[in-house]
Amino acid sequence: MSAKYIRLAGLLQNLIEENAGDIFRLPTEAALCRKYGVSRQTVRKALSVLESQHLIEKRQGSGSYTTGLFGGTGKNSVAILVCSDTEYIYPGLLTDIRNTLQDSGFSCTIHVTENRICREREILQHLLKEPVRGILSEGCRTDIPTPNHDLYELLSESGIPVLFFHGNYSNLPDFPSIKDDNYGGGYYLGKYLASLGHKNTAGIFRSDDIQGAERYFGFLSALRDEGLPFCEESVCHFDTDRLTALQEKQDTGFLSEFISKQLKEATAVVCHNDEIAYWLIKELAYKGLRVPEDISVVCFDNSYLSELSQVQITSLSHKNHEMGNSAAEGILKLMKGSPFPSRTLPWHLSAKRSSAPAP
Repeated sequence: MSAKYIRLAGLLQNLIEENAGDIFRLPTEAALCRKYGVSRQTVRKALSVLESQHLIEKRQGSGSYTTGLFGGTGKNSVAILVCSDTEYIYPGLLTDIRNTLQDSGFSCTIHVTENRICREREILQHLLKEPVRGILSEGCRTDIPTPNHDLYELLSESGIPVLFFHGNYSNLPDFPSIKDDNYGGGYYLGKYLASLGHKNTAGIFRSDDIQGAERYFGFLSALRDEGLPFCEESVCHFDTDRLTALQEKQDTGFLSEFISKQLKEATAVVCHNDEIAYWLIKELAYKGLRVPEDISVVCFDNSYLSELSQVQITSLSHKNHEMGNSAAEGILKLMKGSPFPSRTLPWHLSAKRSSAPAP
């Protein structure tokens, strides 16, 4: 026969699972002693077992509270939906999320949508049949309202909290999100280049997610407020297919065409991210254009690519690990029944060699 404290730990674990999704305080040690007819030592050892399993946490002067975890590890999984798991930002981002969740006793599964609405729908339908404790979703095609709002709403109604990161859907306004200050970032870069004397600035932005639209809007707003001209013909828009071709085949065709047909008299370019800036600088060199002597290049993310580039790239960045840790902490709060208001993460400029005063 198992020890009394093991049996008591099992009974308390059943109590926690019966109240799945609720965060509550366990009865006091004295109350547990009376209810189960055991000694205070037995109660304390049982609570220590639950604490070691991350099922409860002790709060000084307040008692023992459930953490939102269940007894079996398979019941403590968080689904993470991302457009890709191989692009340059994702390995570090996913590692930060995974580590933060694991520290609280949760595991995670990665689901890649490839930025395809139909693939996202398949994943959400699977999660309705095989429920998880929470969902972190990057969202796909966030430039448009999602037709998958019905599934997100069903998942939420079934008690599975959903937190969006990087972007959100306009037709799911009540779902919390963590996103970059994309409008503010585009505005900042536009103003920064204007402060360097650039009168004609071009841009390259992604067309099929909300990040690209907001960065483009911020960039145009900065030019407007500086009294500078802007021309849609000087802006290149790329989508997932073109990005995939660039990543998998090093197909820089759209960047070459941009330089030949759209760059015109521009002396600076704002790029959607480090990856686009990295390849653009290569393509500019092939065409005999020097960075920053002939043209300045700035972008978003400040990843390792901004350092690997033949010219170190001026870029906007967040604090280290900020997005991944914030996303994981947010879904942990939601799974514990606590509110988590949407957050917008500010950018900080890392000025490097790719930007200079206008020639």
